[in-house]
Amino acid sequence: MARQFFVGGNFKMNGSVKTITSIIENLNNAKLDASTEVVIAPSSLYLLIAREHLRQGLEVAAQNVFDKPNGAFTGEISVEQLKESNITWTLVGHSERRVILQEEDSFIANKTKAALDGGLNVILCIGETLEQREANKTIDIVTYQLNAVAEKVQDWSHIVIAYEPVWAIGTGKVASTEQAQEVHAAIRSWLVTKVSKETSEKTRIIYGGSVSEKNSRELAKQPDIDGFLVGGASLKPAFVDIINSNS
Repeated sequence: MARQFFVGGNFKMNGSVKTITSIIENLNNAKLDASTEVVIAPSSLYLLIAREHLRQGLEVAAQNVFDKPNGAFTGEISVEQLKESNITWTLVGHSERRVILQEEDSFIANKTKAALDGGLNVILCIGETLEQREANKTIDIVTYQLNAVAEKVQDWSHIVIAYEPVWAIGTGKVASTEQAQEVHAAIRSWLVTKVSKETSEKTRIIYGGSVSEKNSRELAKQPDIDGFLVGGASLKPAFVDIINSNS
């Protein structure tokens, strides 16, 4: 079953009004592969600017969302607030939040469920550390992270799974094509076992971790790699080349 290629750009805590609008102008004017779904995730301060200026057909994601509808949760952003602002996607579980902010699997699962229940699409990030990979625990770790979500969520039709080996994020190190494909195939097998064969066939599993225009085409050829979650390279003009990797 053909799955629509998906490329997300995670701007992280980068950018200004000037640079964000410049990136958006470049995307608006670029010739992008029409068969690829494109979503950008600027800092929350710039979500409305991005949505206002980004052309139709390109979507905007929050980098985070909270699992409660409203209340005394200083610094957080709710599903309803995102929906009202026409933000259709959110990232959940990025390793920087798992590691730096100590977000646990159960909390990430709750946020995923809240986002889906509220009508958002979710880019669910999973991945192992270098120590875990060297201990041959990669598959154990990513399936453990997925199991936490599976306990809360039955319908995976609005989830894109982003496999991001922690050791490859922002380091310049990239999982080899074979390493990435191996983990993506294992995730798809997990979906067959834990959710359903149909879900496994339909769910997009994307790769993140120092993706650039130099490695994206080779990665895109793999049968279980359905796109990318791009970090630093999404801030550069070459993001267009990554979007067009599957054409």
